[in-house]
Amino acid sequence: MAIQPLIGPIVMISLVGLIAGLGMNATFDELISLFRQPVRLLKALIAVNVVAPVAAAIVIGLFPLTPLVRMGIIVMAVSPVPPFVPGKAFKAGGEKGYTLGLYTALSLLAVVIVPVTVAILSNIYGVSVPLSPLAVLRTVALTVILPLAIGLGVRHFWPAGAERLAPLLGKLAMLALLIIVVLLLIVMWPKIMALVGNGTVLAMALVATIALVAGHLLGGPSEGDRGALAVVAATRHPGIALTIAKAAGHQEAAAAIVAFVLVGCLVTIPYQVWMKRRGSRGASHS
Repeated sequence: MAIQPLIGPIVMISLVGLIAGLGMNATFDELISLFRQPVRLLKALIAVNVVAPVAAAIVIGLFPLTPLVRMGIIVMAVSPVPPFVPGKAFKAGGEKGYTLGLYTALSLLAVVIVPVTVAILSNIYGVSVPLSPLAVLRTVALTVILPLAIGLGVRHFWPAGAERLAPLLGKLAMLALLIIVVLLLIVMWPKIMALVGNGTVLAMALVATIALVAGHLLGGPSEGDRGALAVVAATRHPGIALTIAKAAGHQEAAAAIVAFVLVGCLVTIPYQVWMKRRGSRGASHS
């Protein structure tokens, strides 16, 4: 049985469940909190939407990469906030209000920022990528706005049920995402392995690390919020990246996009461990 047809439906179910569970644990004020803090929002936009694309543009010029790999790195660098990011940001010590506000603000602003960034890079590299805000809005709406609205609605009309459902929904959604990762690895493993050993993984890791450091430095005085922004800056949304690649006529870049997701997640793991240890030492000294 072919497994490719299963991937899309499982992705949608898992993403809706994951973000709906977040919405059940959030308030509307928390979700829009960063719009009330323009300086912190600006710093987040610089780390996520400026540093990462600039780093990618510089790094791909330093390594002998294939055109499809270059495309994969660039489109991932301009595709912010994947749906699994809030959980990773919480693990890095991010305060709930800041993390949820950061995630919501960056997701909504992506509808405008991503097409503008793609247009700028298209002019620089002399290529045509007809990406409309509507295409990005569709992806963000299905993977962020709609699930959050569902979660908030359940919390408002059935608070007791939301409290019980949220953790269960989160676990089931993460299980579904794990299944997706396994399926994608099975389908794309030969293509992903073909990228190993030619500088591709190192280039991807370098871009993710630069974004991670930028997020840490721009996250503000709170250690937890620094950790949250660092993780958000280092990880990217494969759905938006695939939308851009399709608009550019380079669906073949999917293997590089998946590889970037894996590399980005691996880059954040030692950082999260380090931040957790810093937090533990700080708590023991207080």
